[in-house]
Amino acid sequence: MAETVKDTGAVARQTRKFREQAYFDQQKDGAYFLLPFKFHRLDAQRELLVNEVGDFLIVPDGTTARIVRRKLKKQDDSELYGDLVANFFISETGIPRLIDVYATRYRTKKSFLEGFTSLHIFVISLRCEHTCHYCQVSRVTSDKEAFDMSIAHIDRGIEWMFRSPNAFLTMEFQGGEALLAFDRIKYAVGKVATLAPAYGKHVSFVICTNLALITDDILQFCQKYSILISTSIDGPDFLHNANRHRPGSNSHELAVNGIRQVRKVLGQDRVSALMTTTTRSLCHPTEIVEEYFNLGFRNIFLRPISPYGFATRNEKKNGYDVQTFLAFYKIALDRILAYNQSGIFFSEDYATILLRKMLTPFPVGYVDLNSPTGAITGVLVFNYNGAVYATDESRMLAEMNDFTFQLGHLDKNSYDEVVYGDKARDIVEAGVNESLPGCADCAFQPYCGGDPVHHYATQGDMIGYRPTSTFCERNMEIIRYLFELMDSDPQVKLIFESWIKPRR
Repeated sequence: MAETVKDTGAVARQTRKFREQAYFDQQKDGAYFLLPFKFHRLDAQRELLVNEVGDFLIVPDGTTARIVRRKLKKQDDSELYGDLVANFFISETGIPRLIDVYATRYRTKKSFLEGFTSLHIFVISLRCEHTCHYCQVSRVTSDKEAFDMSIAHIDRGIEWMFRSPNAFLTMEFQGGEALLAFDRIKYAVGKVATLAPAYGKHVSFVICTNLALITDDILQFCQKYSILISTSIDGPDFLHNANRHRPGSNSHELAVNGIRQVRKVLGQDRVSALMTTTTRSLCHPTEIVEEYFNLGFRNIFLRPISPYGFATRNEKKNGYDVQTFLAFYKIALDRILAYNQSGIFFSEDYATILLRKMLTPFPVGYVDLNSPTGAITGVLVFNYNGAVYATDESRMLAEMNDFTFQLGHLDKNSYDEVVYGDKARDIVEAGVNESLPGCADCAFQPYCGGDPVHHYATQGDMIGYRPTSTFCERNMEIIRYLFELMDSDPQVKLIFESWIKPRR
């Protein structure tokens, strides 16, 4: 706690000097011990208190000062006092009686680290027949097969994937357009399916595709190996076709037809879609949500454009500030909540990820919001040319000739050199938000991440400077807004709770 002192001009000022040990040891009649917690002023009337495992209380403004100054009285503030003790904000003993329970809960929050890397992305080809203006990689035309991943690199990548101690693995095929190298996908899936039982692994497969090239033969193969399909829908046809151009200007029509084909053969829930928010998108938040709803989706991921790779070259089409995106996000979220208030389930994926961290005791395996960062600990990327990256965003930076996050190469390095090497350690260390300046004392820290790749790309430093971080600006406001909505309307809190329940 800061201490007030007198400077030479006899003007009171605050210092960061710690008080003497005796101040913290004192326990007069009815006093209590403070446990680690942080606070954030939600508005002029409310404060948010958050402990080390993400438990929170929303209290009247001024409550934090009362707690810290030992002004709280058990007999006069019995309900608040009991909540603070039960939720590990204060303790009546120097060490809480249930400290082992608290420690177990903290370990549970960090249990995503136990399995280490689960997601392995294979950039199976750089070829693509779309020319999306926000593309984050240097795609090449569909006839350049030299940009397909070699069989040797596929084999080596599979070998490394099975080195992960995680029993549950995901093998994701990306591009370019992955289906242009479907023969390589068939080879990789067949090999992994054969080897997985011997390694004691359960492997899930995902193909990321624009669906323009989907065929019955591809779908039959996907059905045989329970492959999930991930595609892109940016909104109604006028918006999608403008963002995701291809010859014929029919990318939306092909994507929608592909979604219908996938659902017919594989099932309703075997295809998902992502949208990217461009400058064009900002004027159409409601239309984008309604497009997803009309296509039969019951969730949407409202994603800002990533500040990586070739997406940064077209400022007119792709450049906007965080506050503009947040205004777009809130309008879209309001439309999503309206569906729920009318009795129809519909969720927003980013909010759902945050709400799981806010409202449940369990970890969430979302790379950008993990601490330590999910780079390497949660994901590895094998590029088409054998280069290995910490995340998909790392690969995008490399396409701009910045190889800061290239961990090594399948031909030149061993698995241990890549995942346990000095560069990997530096990246993970820069993504531990419990110890990062600006994060360590932020009330939202348990719900957020460090994202060293984003901060390097936008600020030139993996640790970054939080007061001007667009990552922080966006996440802090979305988290604050979710708390505001829940506290202001009990129905909204019930809706949010329904989003985090397992869906059958």
